[in-house]
Formats: sequence, structure tokens, C-alpha cells
Amino acid sequence: QRQEGSAGVSGKKPEASNIVIGAGAWGTALAIMLAQANPRVILVARSEEKSRTINNSRENTTSLPGIRLPETLRAVHEAGSTLRASPGAHLLLAVPTQECRGLLRQLAADLLADQKIIMTAKGLERGSRKLLHQIVEEETQGQHSAAILSGPSFAHDVARGLPTAVTLAAATMGEAESLANALQSKNFRPYASDDRVGVQLGGALKNVLAIAAGIVEGLGLGESAKAALISRGFAELSRLSISQGARPETLTGLSGLGDLVLTCSTAESRNFLFGQRLGRGTKLADLLADRQPLAEGARTASAALALGREAGIELPITATVAAIIEDGLPVSHAVAALLARPLTRE
Repeated sequence: QRQEGSAGVSGKKPEASNIVIGAGAWGTALAIMLAQANPRVILVARSEEKSRTINNSRENTTSLPGIRLPETLRAVHEAGSTLRASPGAHLLLAVPTQECRGLLRQLAADLLADQKIIMTAKGLERGSRKLLHQIVEEETQGQHSAAILSGPSFAHDVARGLPTAVTLAAATMGEAESLANALQSKNFRPYASDDRVGVQLGGALKNVLAIAAGIVEGLGLGESAKAALISRGFAELSRLSISQGARPETLTGLSGLGDLVLTCSTAESRNFLFGQRLGRGTKLADLLADRQPLAEGARTASAALALGREAGIELPITATVAAIIEDGLPVSHAVAALLARPLTRE
């Protein structure tokens, strides 16, 4: 019934075929990428002021400075009316994991039955420990099945049109392939998968491990120590993910190992930078302040640890990061505790 009253069905030109909700760096980069191949792309910002600034300057100066937006890309701040006027659109939600449920609850009444939801955050919901596709199904009362976009990708690379390969997972392989074909561009290649659990857990857990890798870097412990942490961290990621139903081949692919290697290697990763600054002595409270870049791993560590405990899976690196974030464990004590663990077989 909502569709019959929409602008698209009444004969007017649909508002957009791709709608990106969230005008941070990642959402803006995705909108730029989509606009290169499709002239009807809308970026939904938090405020009227931000959307007006983006449209007037053709740049997101606060989140992605120095990157010019395509002339066909339009920013708005009214999500509901945009959704109602855009039947058949792809909706890419590019907001932090912990904000997804609240946003979906606000948008539920405006979603149209034929719109496709693609979640692009990487994390576990605190408290419930739910994955993003589960949150979508709950908040839309089972009316929408979410796809997941994840993999080794930095916003600046995507916005500049540099070659990027990611994974796009949906409930069925047919749906994943259809969405991958719809969202691809010259230099943005989504590979289809139907392992939504593996793709999401790979993306969520690698953020936690990237914080640990950043701490190693910040403490100056050397590349050998960082390589050891990444390899042992990947073992943790694999054990927990497989216990939840993920497929091993997903975890060794783009959205698992590929993303882990990228985010544990450079301060361009917000999670790595968060850990690096911790290792160099920045106070935790300062890093968690509202205006600091968001490190999703800081919000995911305790949820991942609780999930591991439920499954009887030991996660020493994840537990150490959670203790630093949640309990204020000094970084030096955390590293000492890890090094003091008993030797086991490889």
C-alpha cells in the first residue's frame, strides 16, 4: 500500500536508484563510487546544514576533504521522504553498528517492499551480540533481508577510484550476484557470497585485532611481534566465526584475512590508529571522546568476548583488548599478560 502512494508509482521519476544513508567518510566514498556509474544517487546526511554544505561546495569537507563529489550526486537530510519516493532503490546504510538499530527503527515505516538493504558497518551490537542482518530482520519484522558489504577497503581509496575488491553477501547466492552486478563499477569489484555470518564476523573481529596490532606498533615491539599477533589473531577470528556457522573459505577470503591484513598494517585504519595511540600513551578517555574518529573495534571487543564465552572458545587477544577498553587495564600490563601465557601447540 505504501508503494502505491509513492512518487515512483504515480508516474514521476523515482527519486534515486541508490541511496546511501550516512555521510561520513565511508558513506560519502560509496556514494561517489556509485555515482560514477549511475546518475541517480542520493547521500543522506544527519543535518540540513551538512547536506546544504555538501551540495554547495561539492565536497564533504568534514569527513572526506579534498575529494570532489560528482555533479550528479545530491545530498539530502530527509531520509523518510526520499525512501518513499524511491521504489526499487538500493539502500546502503553506512552508519556505525551501534546506531543501526535505532536508525532502522526510525526508517521502518518508510521502507518500500521492493527496496534492497545493504549494511556496510563492521561490528557486533553490544548487549545483544546480534549481527547486522539479524537486526534488520528484527526491526523490519521480517519484511526485509539485508545484504552485507565488507572487505579490505579504505574510504579515500574508493573515493579516488583506486582498485578495490570486497565481498557482498546475501541470503542466497542469486541475490548476492544480482546486487554485486548492480553495485559494481570500473574499479570497485564486489564478489558474491551467501555466507553472511562469516563475512560479518570477519569484518567485526578484525577491527578488534587491528586495535591490538596498533598497540604493538605504538609500543615499538617490532614487525615480528606484529606478524605473530596477526597470525594468532586470525586463529581466534577463525575459531569463533566457525563456531557460529561461518565457512572457512570465507574467512581466508577478502572479508576475513584480506581485511585483517589491511587494517593491521597502517594508521589509515581507524582501529589500528586507536591502538597505536594507546600504545604511545594517549589516555583511553581521550580516544573515546565524541569528536574522535570512531574505532568500531572498541565497541565490539566485549561483545565478541561474550560470544566466545558462550561458545566455549578461548580468545586471549580479544579478551586483552576488551580488558583495556572496558576495565582500564594498562597497556603494558596487557602485553605482559599475553607474553606470560603458557606455550601451546601451533
